[in-house]
Amino acid sequence: MADLSWETFRQVELRVGTIIDARPFPESRNPSYILQVDFGPDIGVRKSSAQITDLYTPDTLLGRQVIAVTNFPPKQIGPIMSECLVTGFHRPDHSVVLATTDMPVPDGTRLA
Repeated sequence: MADLSWETFRQVELRVGTIIDARPFPESRNPSYILQVDFGPDIGVRKSSAQITDLYTPDTLLGRQVIAVTNFPPKQIGPIMSECLVTGFHRPDHSVVLATTDMPVPDGTRLA
């Protein structure tokens, strides 16, 4: 992979948000949830599709802070429009572990 310039990295808005709703997404090609993530008053609530059903249930997601890219253009995923990209890490078994904070921070805070 090519090196990334600092200026290019600064263009990616990685922000923390709190999951306020998580529901199964049966129309998705792969098992997924539809998430509603609150990024605070400046950005608001955004929707995302997340393939994280191996390790998480809707109940375990509620109230969890996650790190997401908030400045990608919206993307149509089946019948929903995804408005942010929730980030995570693939394990060897292909399950995804969410990228989160280890302490609470205000929703909408940008990665420093």
